[in-house]
Amino acid sequence: METIIRCAREEDSTRVELFLEEAGLSKDGVQASIDYFLLMENQIGDIKATLGIEPLGKVGLLRSLAMRPDRTEKDLSLLFEQILILARDRQLNTLYLASNKKSSLEIFRLIGFTEEIIENLPDELFQSEHVKHILTVDNSFFLKLSI
Repeated sequence: METIIRCAREEDSTRVELFLEEAGLSKDGVQASIDYFLLMENQIGDIKATLGIEPLGKVGLLRSLAMRPDRTEKDLSLLFEQILILARDRQLNTLYLASNKKSSLEIFRLIGFTEEIIENLPDELFQSEHVKHILTVDNSFFLKLSI
């Protein structure tokens, strides 16, 4: 079945929150930044994947990557390609992501992300509740992509 990737709209907020809860991810901040979210849907509108950005001035924090098990690496690649276009359209100049899963490092390096030490993070990132939380998690790290 064919899938499409589109920008989320305000009326998608509840569906996105439910999808993220189902994936075991936080829905905090979704409504405030719903116009920075992408949805991958099938032809009948079922959400298959999401990826969002929490905008913080001219930088963005990638958030809420969730994918159904039937999605492929190609789907992931398409989502990232589209999120970069969205970030550029919204005049963001840098994207960051935070994680504590070292196993994800290699895939993000292939996309072009590089590790960033906490001391070099821009002040805007520390406005994010998600970043404040990540800083309390063991083995957390940050990656950066200039766009």
